[in-house]
Amino acid sequence: MSKTESSRLPQPYWNPLVAGLLLGVVLLATFVTTGHGLGATGFTTRFTAWMGMQIVPVATNANDYLGGMVEDGKPLSAWITWQVIGVALGALISAYLAHRIQFQMDGRKFLGGSKRPLTALLGGVLAGFGARIAAGCTSGLGLSGAAVLSLAGFTFLCTFFAVGLLANLLMKEEK
Repeated sequence: MSKTESSRLPQPYWNPLVAGLLLGVVLLATFVTTGHGLGATGFTTRFTAWMGMQIVPVATNANDYLGGMVEDGKPLSAWITWQVIGVALGALISAYLAHRIQFQMDGRKFLGGSKRPLTALLGGVLAGFGARIAAGCTSGLGLSGAAVLSLAGFTFLCTFFAVGLLANLLMKEEK
């Protein structure tokens, strides 16, 4: 294999222990610099408030849930917007440098094919709904909550992993 061919192969993933320790350092740095932990669903809610301001500003301002996020008509000026943009750009750059950018649809046979986009969308909507009800996503409630020893954070993580294991058992294909 030539040097050019080997340089185009996907790079190996990081050691999970090293990646976990670095995630902890990033979480600590986020707390120190912003006063907040990591999170993502706050951005989607703020984006919804911004869209509402573009389409129906009076109704958005009057809404008890979204109105508080409008902040002088600039709901996207919050720190969480820049965090999510940074995470997305960082992931894209990392995937590009590791030669791991590939467009594909994964999934088991009974969830794959033409059903895959619908099941992925439904799963995403349910996960987003659950994150809003739980007052945080996996990173916001799970990582940041557990980092500050929050009972809700640990409860969420235990439930998250238990449901994931159960779903894995229910969706396994018979060979």
